[in-house]
Amino acid sequence: MQLVKGSPAIGEEEEDHDLMLSAWFRESRHVETIVGEVLSNEERDNWRKFVRERMKTVSVALVLCLNIGVDPPDVAKPNPCAKLECWIDPLSTQSQKAMDKIGAALQKQYERWQPRARYKVANDPTVEEVKKLCSSMRRNAKEERVLFHYNGHGVPRPTENGEIWVFNKNFTQYIPLSIYDLQAWMGHPSVYVWDCNSAGTVVKSFNRFAIDHEREWNNQFDAHRGTLRPPLPVGEMTLDQQADATGFRRPPNYRECIQLAACQEGELLPTNPDMPADLFTSTLTTPIKTSVLWYIAKNGVKDRFPANIVDQIPGQLNDRRTLLGELNWIFTAITDTIAWNTLPRELFQKLFRQDLLVASLFRNFLLADRLMRAHNCRPLSSPSLPATADHPLWESWDYTLDLCLSHLQRPSSPALELAPSPNSR
Repeated sequence: MQLVKGSPAIGEEEEDHDLMLSAWFRESRHVETIVGEVLSNEERDNWRKFVRERMKTVSVALVLCLNIGVDPPDVAKPNPCAKLECWIDPLSTQSQKAMDKIGAALQKQYERWQPRARYKVANDPTVEEVKKLCSSMRRNAKEERVLFHYNGHGVPRPTENGEIWVFNKNFTQYIPLSIYDLQAWMGHPSVYVWDCNSAGTVVKSFNRFAIDHEREWNNQFDAHRGTLRPPLPVGEMTLDQQADATGFRRPPNYRECIQLAACQEGELLPTNPDMPADLFTSTLTTPIKTSVLWYIAKNGVKDRFPANIVDQIPGQLNDRRTLLGELNWIFTAITDTIAWNTLPRELFQKLFRQDLLVASLFRNFLLADRLMRAHNCRPLSSPSLPATADHPLWESWDYTLDLCLSHLQRPSSPALELAPSPNSR
């Protein structure tokens, strides 16, 4: 290689280059200490508290009051009308077989989110059957969380006196079941899903009875404490500690129970024949399928897709290399982000990080709020969440569904293994 007159030698070029690199890597951004966000003592204590308070839902009661073939006396259903329950047509077979299939399908849907829980299905039960079921669940769960899912599509709407409806033994009458009694059987901590007309009435009654239970306990404990000789030195003891010290049962805490309700007080459930009759439950337990069906109906492209399109999405929810798994991953990321950006930190930790099943239900509840509002229903929860139905991130979800449907419209081809979304870990 010929050197140009006045140019540095090759060795000098390399030396200058090394000096420049050395200078670059001595800049502050390369040598300064990396320090993460410093938490205050209060924030650090809160994180520790959330770790200690983690729990799981260990038992689930699925109470279905469908009374297949008989409409409730207080609701006039249009024709055509929504009919699918857990994606099954209840009129497609004999009523008892249909009930069994629907109950089994609902259990399978919940098992996707919490496979290790104990499940019990009660089809068109009596009051005594519900009492036995709930008492047994609480006894086995001890201090863990239990869930009560109520589908009241085949019975009258809840009463102002705080009752939901079940049946008598001969299946000839509707029998009221008091929410007050149900609270005592279920105990706490508990989760309730109310999928029925005027579900907000149940939530209102539940909260009123929770206060009644506390008042009754206080009166009984005051009477019990008055019999102690010598009197209990209360000091700085909490009510739980006072009860433990005297051998009395601990105070009820039903106001801390979690509730998800399909609609407000006085509202009726959607009857759109293009959607499932249990739209609220379907969104809570099968959000991807429900999203696809709703997107098709909303955009008026039903004639472009087969009726069973929601069953043709290939893959597994827990396998991101498949279309269904990738959709589930994107949905989880979007709903988690919406929750993180709109909820107070403590509420986010309680609902989205303490219990896997509760976290799944609340992610799906954000979607249910959007879909149900599109059908003139306003779901509610306790604790209540801020409005998220118009959050701009839902546009990203709609775009994802559009890509999914475009893929399903393509001519059939060999099984496709998908690459994960960008920026994923």
